[in-house]
Amino acid sequence: MRIFIDMDGVITDFDKAAEEQGNGKRPDLYVNFRNLELISGAQEAVLGLSQDFDVFIATTPPWSRPDVWAHKREWVEEHLPWMTRRLIYTHRKDLLIGDILIDDTRFRGQPDFQGEWFWFNKKWRNKNWEACLKWIYELKSKL
Repeated sequence: MRIFIDMDGVITDFDKAAEEQGNGKRPDLYVNFRNLELISGAQEAVLGLSQDFDVFIATTPPWSRPDVWAHKREWVEEHLPWMTRRLIYTHRKDLLIGDILIDDTRFRGQPDFQGEWFWFNKKWRNKNWEACLKWIYELKSKL
């Protein structure tokens, strides 16, 4: 199975950085992507999934900040080094070809993804990865 995992809001705590670094309507235009914190359980979950499945990070950097494209790669290299060459930049998640998409928003084609979409609920906070992993492995057992 091929799994795509969104970066900001699923692996990194983008919302926390947005709250700490400013209060504008478009936090992607000012957040320092190099210093994003890991969401609780994300590193272990991505490592475990990458041992069992074909896993990629699918992320959408802001178009008007080309420096962020490099910052995201540097962040992945530092925190998830085994995923460095498995990083995909896209503004259209519906064009990805795979079985599962894990994402926290619905604004870049996620509802039209051809596989299964796990909507990573921001309100769950520390329960997200636990619920997500349970859902993935239950889905795998049904196939």
